[in-house]
Amino acid sequence: MGRARRAGDTASSTHLFRAAALSYAANCALGTAVGLRLIDTRRIRWVHHGLYVTTSVLAGAAVVRAVPAGNPVAAAALVPAAVPLALIPRISARSRRHPLLALTAAPFFVAAVLLSRR
Repeated sequence: MGRARRAGDTASSTHLFRAAALSYAANCALGTAVGLRLIDTRRIRWVHHGLYVTTSVLAGAAVVRAVPAGNPVAAAALVPAAVPLALIPRISARSRRHPLLALTAAPFFVAAVLLSRR
């Protein structure tokens, strides 16, 4: 039973990493579309903010869940993404630094998803 539970834990951990990465990608896509003026979200800014919160919560849950599930390497790969995620609200969305800072988290999300599949 311990082995079956661990396999299930690993699967749920992998799903959390994927969900966090998808949320991050959706938020980057929305931010890019707004930045390129393809979409106007002035009346619904909460969508971008909601995706940010969802990404942060899912990333934290993935890290916390991965350690007991036996996947600390994937957790360690995602932990550095906390730095840009923590700093991004402090930089105006109108500045060039906002999207650049947001993109610095991308390699950590990709690495964590790839490592969570092992």
